[in-house]
Amino acid sequence: MTPTIKQLKYLIALDEHLHFGKASAACFISQSAFSIAIKELETALNVQLVDRTNKSVVITEAGRAVMSQARHCIRDLEVLMSIASSEQEPLSGKLTLGVIPTIAPFLLPPLIPEVLKQFPKLQLFLREDKTAVIHEQLLDGKLDLILVALPFQMRGVTVMPLFEDPFLLACRRDSRWINNARLDLASLPDESILLLEDGHCLRDHALEACHLRNTNQINRFAATSLQTLLQMVVADLGITFVPAMAKGALIGGNAALELHALPEQHSREIGLAWRKGSSRSDEFTKIGELIQQLQQ
Repeated sequence: MTPTIKQLKYLIALDEHLHFGKASAACFISQSAFSIAIKELETALNVQLVDRTNKSVVITEAGRAVMSQARHCIRDLEVLMSIASSEQEPLSGKLTLGVIPTIAPFLLPPLIPEVLKQFPKLQLFLREDKTAVIHEQLLDGKLDLILVALPFQMRGVTVMPLFEDPFLLACRRDSRWINNARLDLASLPDESILLLEDGHCLRDHALEACHLRNTNQINRFAATSLQTLLQMVVADLGITFVPAMAKGALIGGNAALELHALPEQHSREIGLAWRKGSSRSDEFTKIGELIQQLQQ
């Protein structure tokens, strides 16, 4: 017996909800019919996919492996439909884009209207999360394309570098931490540099791009977002480094903050990535070229 597309979709829904009632509701069928379909899938594959208890659902190790392939199968079917659609018109149909939080609020507002203007039949869906998360979602087939900051070690993808995004030093006006007459990163006091918490690639990029080797300069407190980071800077708890693309959104109108160009240009690189061998590479390249045009 061969698994059906419907059974694979039910398994994916169960993984997303980890609850038979919620997953069946999301699939618009009764819980009993949903449970039967999952059981029939296990019988067809001759493997237990799910551990069931009264309070929880746990996907087994074998279930995880099947789940990954199920996502690829469903994604391949969607690609098949996209290929047929794109033969009639490029960049039409569904496209799911993953973006990291330190890019999304600054690059997407001007980008999305232009994308939809140029490709009106494109159905664009967005997901925002850390780089490691959206990379895994890309490999699992949950995303078609991701917009990230580089460098970042990623397997199984094609990367299209787009543009450089310089870092700027952000501080409170008349901050006690810096000498405006002579800005020297190496001479910053201990505990003076505020960064995002571990797991945010912006933290790693700032450390690497700005050559921050003295760990004593890094404040032990870390922020969870750029907005929180800048509030700490306004309170003169330290200085930080922000990407130039965030300048207008984060700094505009805040008279307490000022930005300084760094003595040498330090930057992160913005790029697109998609699964290697994707049949939609040409379409993704067009989106990348559009982003580059908007940055000129």
